Amino acid sequence: MTNVQLQSDERIDQLFSQDIQIIQSASVFAFSLDAVLLAHFANAPKGGRGLTVDLCAGNGAIGLFYSQKSSGHITEVELQPRLADMAERSIELNHLDERMNVLNIDLADTLQHIKGGSVETVLCNPPYFLSSETSQKNPNEHLAIARHEITTNLDTVCDVASRLLKMNGKLFMVHRPDRLVDVVSAMQAVKLAPKRIQFVYPKVGKKANMVLIEAIKNGKSGGVRVLEPIVVYDQDGQYTPMVHQVLYGE
Repeated sequence: MTNVQLQSDERIDQLFSQDIQIIQSASVFAFSLDAVLLAHFANAPKGGRGLTVDLCAGNGAIGLFYSQKSSGHITEVELQPRLADMAERSIELNHLDERMNVLNIDLADTLQHIKGGSVETVLCNPPYFLSSETSQKNPNEHLAIARHEITTNLDTVCDVASRLLKMNGKLFMVHRPDRLVDVVSAMQAVKLAPKRIQFVYPKVGKKANMVLIEAIKNGKSGGVRVLEPIVVYDQDGQYTPMVHQVLYGE
């Protein structure tokens, strides 16, 4: 691994199952299990080729994890300069400079930099929460933007993803189950047909707290498959075998 300069509040974490290192900062942004599970859920196209775009990329975690499945180029799109810089240094750290790059831009401007209809796969872990004058937001601006629809929203994310994707290209998204209807509606409005859905539960007997969704550009409606649920922790508070393998490998 390459040595990179870290800021005073940064650390390097590792996803041991893939030997990927990522620059993190608790005061700015740190990836969590939703990023790991989305990269695991996302299928690479046949042969692993084609352009992939990671929208709302944060510190680049999802694109970096997905890079182990894909042999094509991966572009990360992130609005916040600090997070985009962290992603760029993590790409350098993992010697992926020739296969990955970061666009520090507003997601809405992505089509000014990437040709429409040229992308095979879009990945996205968007802000989960609606934003309003009365909604309670994190006082940390970086975390508030990452979690709330302050600078973008679900409709914009799906519209940009649809315009980027080739015919039959795929969008893979992680979101909250309580917004599943919103997600499906936003996808269908821009000719993205949901095809696979997988719910994630913290424990057996608890409510789902994540949902993973695959949608196909210009796909036929219907034919949605709901996969076996993912349970994160067993009754003793230990990772279940599936989640342990995703995080640590064998």
